[in-house]
Amino acid sequence: MKRIFTLLFVGLSLTAFTFFASIDEVISAMKAGNASDVARFFDNTVEINTPEKSNSYSRSQAELVLKDFFNTNAVKSFEVMHKGENSGSQYCIGTLVTRNGSFRTTIFMKQKGDKQLLQEITFESK
Repeated sequence: MKRIFTLLFVGLSLTAFTFFASIDEVISAMKAGNASDVARFFDNTVEINTPEKSNSYSRSQAELVLKDFFNTNAVKSFEVMHKGENSGSQYCIGTLVTRNGSFRTTIFMKQKGDKQLLQEITFESK
């Protein structure tokens, strides 16, 4: 019986790790200011909100918009203030510090099939 609980605990731990792996990989890419790595998690359409632009974009357009944002605002750091999950979705709220100022950043991902796909990124000037 003890062995069953141990196996169940290990299985649930690995599932939780896999579940949060996607958002953690996006956070790492944000810290590096790497739009291509963030784009790996884009859904077919992605909403990107910046102080200059706000629209829903195709995956390839969204990557270009994000690259442009990172080129204009060279990333110095990204600090996670809060992250969590709700009903199969993951989210992260943090502060993106760039050479042009800080942005309150919200990342929203949704479970689609067996993957977490990025649905929305919002950058708000602080």
